[in-house]
Amino acid sequence: MTNLSIFLLAIVFSSIALFPISTLSFSPESPTDRRILVLLDDASIKSSHSIFFNSLQKRGYNLDFKLADDPKLSVQRYGQYLYDGLILFAPTTERFGGALDLAAVLNFVDSGHDLIVAADANASDLIRNIAAECGVDFDEDPSATVIDHTSYAVSETEGDHTLVASDNLIASEVILGKKKIEAPVLFRGIGHSLNPENNLVMKVLSASSTAYSANPTSESSKPPSLVGSAISLVSVLQARNNARVMLSGSLDMFSNRLLRSGVQKAGSSNKYDKSGNEQFVTELSKWVFHERGHLKAVNVRHHKVSSTDEPAIYRINDDLEYSVEIYEWSGSSWEPYIADDVQVQFYMMSPYVLKTLSTNGKGVYHTSFKVPDVYGVFQFKVEYHRLGYTSLSLSKQIPVRPFRHNEYDRFITTAFPYYGASFSTMLGFFIFSFVYLYHK
Repeated sequence: MTNLSIFLLAIVFSSIALFPISTLSFSPESPTDRRILVLLDDASIKSSHSIFFNSLQKRGYNLDFKLADDPKLSVQRYGQYLYDGLILFAPTTERFGGALDLAAVLNFVDSGHDLIVAADANASDLIRNIAAECGVDFDEDPSATVIDHTSYAVSETEGDHTLVASDNLIASEVILGKKKIEAPVLFRGIGHSLNPENNLVMKVLSASSTAYSANPTSESSKPPSLVGSAISLVSVLQARNNARVMLSGSLDMFSNRLLRSGVQKAGSSNKYDKSGNEQFVTELSKWVFHERGHLKAVNVRHHKVSSTDEPAIYRINDDLEYSVEIYEWSGSSWEPYIADDVQVQFYMMSPYVLKTLSTNGKGVYHTSFKVPDVYGVFQFKVEYHRLGYTSLSLSKQIPVRPFRHNEYDRFITTAFPYYGASFSTMLGFFIFSFVYLYHK
């Protein structure tokens, strides 16, 4: 090796030592072992929203707090992402610092990473554009907030109906947990609507039928664009790559003040010492960061009924068995997933066989069926999509051949008339020949 080569190698190794490549801590075997970047408008948000951040850290997340305009901001280095999740608590930021921009945030989600976005009445165009790309359209009026003169939180400030007390929650245990949220959720911020062309986004917290979106400090000459239960306060999105996004029109909803605040809904005699905000944002963040509803499929197997080895090819009318193991992440370990709606297709251009899989209660799903009397290249396909759960898309290709010439039955029952016709013809010819030769 020449002196020049040694010198170049020394430079390379020294540069690696100075600038180590950070790898993701996220692993499919441990979905909640994650590092999250938190971008803030103001450093004071770290303390004013500390309860929410502490709940994440107690659950094992490594939070990296930075200002949204940090000139050294970046989510990837040397083509590798440095973070597994992103929290944007910077509603007024017009432009991110460093290498982060709208395209970088969208690429982050497209790469399978999770995102939480919190806005308010002063939401910038940048935040609005991120939300719009996720299927959420915030009210176009920059001064509009959600107002409700019926379902508001009773407070000392008489006539302030911008602090909405909502209990219109999505009915999904996998998204909000099994324990019911009893107290209303306090919300002060901007409402949004869902893009009807995006069927992946859904409401989690909605306004009541008497709510509307308008400027609370001035009279409007035109009717509000968002009214009633069509106003979504908090929405979530699960992308086709199983990345999850939460979009909230209120940054205050995560604040210590509202998390600790008591609540009494107008017109109700029920008074709660603590709002439902802490339980709501905690349970919803568990779903966003895959502590719930995260599925994995392993040990996909198929074989003939009379064998345990997976063949390279099947023959038409073979009896086969198919099995797959499905587990759900519980936040600390993989537990068997139990459902009665998992199906497998035996597919070639269209499904020739569609079977619902049976389960043994321990995560193993199985079924058996007969290969159709059609030869070609088939696929075992499992396409599982259920509200709140990560999608499973499994496929395994297998060819199917016809019978060989020596595999057909020697005598076919349905062909007995033809056999009889052949033998009767032979017998008739023999009798005719005998009579013709020996009859005088």
